[in-house]
Amino acid sequence: MQSKRAELFKVLGVESRLKIIELLKEKGPLCVNELAEALGISSSAVSQHLKVLKYAGLVNDERQGYFIPYNVEIKVLERCGEILSGVCECGCSGHRHIIKAKIRKPVESVEDLKEYEKRLRKELDEVQGRIEKLRKKG
Repeated sequence: MQSKRAELFKVLGVESRLKIIELLKEKGPLCVNELAEALGISSSAVSQHLKVLKYAGLVNDERQGYFIPYNVEIKVLERCGEILSGVCECGCSGHRHIIKAKIRKPVESVEDLKEYEKRLRKELDEVQGRIEKLRKKG
């Protein structure tokens, strides 16, 4: 049986699903027909992809009258970035903030900003340490 982490990446292994997430990040909440038009695929295909993304927790929906706009689940997407950063050996441990910065969502609180600042300072310390190691070698 695959782990929940592996299932997330299996879901993201389909190009159309990645494009759906990118569109939702860029443009905010969109309905099935809007996504279908932007992707050039049928509404039923989009619906199937959204069903899989929703089951994986990567998107959510909220009925607004006749329309059902979909949105990206920011925390789950950030978790995907954290998982990748944890297994990557290139020293890119700070890419979480890049994912967060690309998502057009207002900052929720001063605590969020302080946590973000803390992560950035930690990343800066790591980069400065790597620079110092290279200077000593060189």
